[in-house]
Amino acid sequence: MTHILRVDASIKGDASVSRGLTAKIVEKLQAAAPGATVTARDLSPGVPQIDGAWLGAVFADPATLDADQQAIRAQADAYLDEVRAADVLVIGLPVYNFSVPAQLKAWLDQLARRGETFVYTEAGPEGLLKGKRAIVAMSSDGVAMGSEADFASGYLRHMLGFFGITDVEFVVADQMAFGAEAGLARAEAALAKLAA
Repeated sequence: MTHILRVDASIKGDASVSRGLTAKIVEKLQAAAPGATVTARDLSPGVPQIDGAWLGAVFADPATLDADQQAIRAQADAYLDEVRAADVLVIGLPVYNFSVPAQLKAWLDQLARRGETFVYTEAGPEGLLKGKRAIVAMSSDGVAMGSEADFASGYLRHMLGFFGITDVEFVVADQMAFGAEAGLARAEAALAKLAA
C-alpha cells in the first residue's frame, strides 16, 4: 500500500498556492491508488533549528540522555520516521526571498543525520533513503524556476538527492506576480502530465 507524506511550509494558510497544489497532487495520487494513506506535516508553525543541544541529543547514546535531550531527539526522530515511512513525498515549496522558507530548511537540517539519511564512503556521500519518489509543488511571485535567481528548486533537489531520493518531479506555478492565471495554468498542465 502506498504511503504519502504531504509536507507544507507556506505561512499563507488557505491563500497559499503551494498548499493548493500539494492538495491536488495528493488527490491525484489517491485517485490512482485508493488505498493510499497520507501523513500531513505542516511546517508553518516552525521547526526547531539544529544547535549544540540538538547535536548532543541526536548523536549521543540514547541511554545517556536527560529529559530535555530526550524531547529533542523524539522530535528529530518523528520527522525522520515520517520520511522513512513514506513511499511518496509531496513537498510544498513556496519561494521566499529567492530560496526555501526557513522552516523547510530547518526540516531538511533535522533530516540530515549521518548514518540515518546518508553516509560518507570512499566514493563520496551515499543517500540512505533510496526508492522514494518526491513531487515538489513550487510557487513563486517573481522567480522563474531554473533562473539565476532561483536558489530554491536546485537546493531542494540536491538535498533530496543527498538523502538518496533522486526521483524528483516539480509542479510549478512561478512568476505569479507577472500573471497569476498563466502561472497557475503552467502548474495545472504539469499536474495533468504527472504520472500517478
